[in-house]
Amino acid sequence: MATRLLKIAVAYMMIGVTTGLVMGLTHRFQYAPVHAHLNLLGWASLGLASLIYHLYPHAAKTWLARCHFWLHNLGLPVFMLGLFALLSGDAAAQPVVGIGATVTYLGVLSFVINVMRTVGPGNAAAEPPVGGDRLVPHIAEWK
Repeated sequence: MATRLLKIAVAYMMIGVTTGLVMGLTHRFQYAPVHAHLNLLGWASLGLASLIYHLYPHAAKTWLARCHFWLHNLGLPVFMLGLFALLSGDAAAQPVVGIGATVTYLGVLSFVINVMRTVGPGNAAAEPPVGGDRLVPHIAEWK
């Protein structure tokens, strides 16, 4: 779960950064909400969820984690395509935005409930993260 989410998160990072670059080059800044949502709900949120699922593998094995994964990853593309269409002037895209945003919201809600239920001091991974008790190894350990 953690690895799949991380790979999806970096894909969203590239899409979000590319959207920002194209937006800047073409001076079409009306798409800034799409750019922001791709980076925050796609890259940042899924990247952090990946880290949490890695540090708390028990949380990644629950039905709520599966709900989070599928709802978030089905809802977000619909939300973003609908938002892009809406910001392009297509008022008929409003229901698409609403559906995609709601499905994404339910995915995030699943994640929140899952974290509240499963993440705690007794549920961390048996092996400490790289570098012992530090999340990032000391520079001397980077060989």
